[in-house]
Amino acid sequence: MATKKKPAKKAAKKAVAKKPAAKKAVKKAAKKVAKKKSARKPSAAFMKALTPSAALAEVVGSKPLPRTEVVKKIWVYIKANKLQDKVNRRMINGDAKLKVVFGGKAQVSMFDMAKHLSKHLK
Repeated sequence: MATKKKPAKKAAKKAVAKKPAAKKAVKKAAKKVAKKKSARKPSAAFMKALTPSAALAEVVGSKPLPRTEVVKKIWVYIKANKLQDKVNRRMINGDAKLKVVFGGKAQVSMFDMAKHLSKHLK
């Protein structure tokens, strides 16, 4: 029995030795979580109100809006009028109003849409 107690003591010493390291790891993880909870501040460039052109104003309205709001309103218009392509959902089929915004193209990729919108915002 004496031999069994020695390994148990060694295991207990190892566990005691690991506790401070485990506490440090927990504290570091808590600090990382606390840092992530801080609110992100949006970039001022995205929040700047821009005036839409006459062609874009037919879709989103004529009052100045931030670029993010313009994109949201375009997507509301696309979904309301079912302009997303049925087969390839990345493509947007332009109706009469959007064709003018998209530079006369009948179909535009959703990734190219931002490029076309930037030409209509001042």
